[in-house]
Amino acid sequence: MPAAASSPIPAVLVKLGPLDSGRIADLRPYFDSVPDPRARRGRWYSLTAILLVCACAAVSGARSIDELAEWSQRASTALLTAIGIRRHLLRWRRTPPATIGRVLGAVDGDALDRAVGAYLADRHRAATEPAQASSPSGFGPSRVIAVDGKALKGSARLTATRRHLLSAVTHGTVVTLAQVEVGAKTNETTHFCPLLAPLDLTGTVVTFDALHSVKSNISWLVETKKAHYIAVIKTNQPTVHAQLAALPWQSIAVQHTASGAGHGRRESRSIKTCSIADKLGGIAFPHARLAIRIHRRRKQTGRRETRESVYAVTNLDAHQAGPADLAAAIRGHWGVENSSHHIRDVTFAEDASTVHAGTAPRAMATLRNLAIGALKTLGADNIAKTTRAIRDEPQRALPILGITNNPDAHGT
Repeated sequence: MPAAASSPIPAVLVKLGPLDSGRIADLRPYFDSVPDPRARRGRWYSLTAILLVCACAAVSGARSIDELAEWSQRASTALLTAIGIRRHLLRWRRTPPATIGRVLGAVDGDALDRAVGAYLADRHRAATEPAQASSPSGFGPSRVIAVDGKALKGSARLTATRRHLLSAVTHGTVVTLAQVEVGAKTNETTHFCPLLAPLDLTGTVVTFDALHSVKSNISWLVETKKAHYIAVIKTNQPTVHAQLAALPWQSIAVQHTASGAGHGRRESRSIKTCSIADKLGGIAFPHARLAIRIHRRRKQTGRRETRESVYAVTNLDAHQAGPADLAAAIRGHWGVENSSHHIRDVTFAEDASTVHAGTAPRAMATLRNLAIGALKTLGADNIAKTTRAIRDEPQRALPILGITNNPDAHGT
């Protein structure tokens, strides 16, 4: 039985602040843009209503299609009516898993990702604009986006390789703005431009690892999208890597240092930057203005200390981003692993999921992105605790997605 509306609000949900409709965008109009893959005849419920059930269940921590359906079984008739499940469609309570599985397996993955990405972008903008306006330089986590890939390990079958997704994820308040599926016969680099093409990147800093340091992609990013970049350079770019390593780093003073301890290790990082003068030959990389060297020292408990130097280039000038800004952006890129991928794998058991039919693996990943982004923009710092608190009281999922309990508010 759902908890009474008057039951005390758990402390972890109090941190999210007031969940009023004026503060949180309504998810329903975004889902309305997703085309329904089903034939008109025999539809019991609208696609938007089914996707909303899935979204509410994901915010409640659902890990599988069966758990998506269980949320609707725990929800009251009033909640289902507010979502768009009409009172006379009692069959919903008898066959939801099959319906949800068929819909997620057939839905247009690109359209669903566009809808969720647009929704999260609007929420992210509303959540970060005040902080960005107070930044005199405009450089900050809310203006940095990481491009990163992730495999869906459990989606592999004997006749098919596992699915692989490439995403654009904001630093700081983690939100997935765009996601595409990488085909089995292609690689991530060919999807770099299609992933970022729909986004407004003017003035935004894009970070990526050495795999995406492809000159044609970087030229497009700067010249067409008017964006900045910080590109890690490794030996897969031998000419650029050799040029960066040959710069007079020994004569350049350390400009910023940071250290920390955790997970059984101590780590310190120092950064040096060097301006690149085109008239003196420059670096064989498009629009490069600064060369960066980060030196890492790591001591694992019971092991010897390791040292590593990592090189990067950026088209930012020294007056646009200082050494501390650059160090934070580079470290923030790797932080996406903990703030997004780790949550999907541990809290939502993504790696253990064996969903594999049609577009269902990608759709489930999109729903997880939606849940994480929606909660992060509200200030949730522990997604596992927050989803557990919402799971115990299904009615708490609706306002997090901007849905009121008024079934006529959306005209469904």
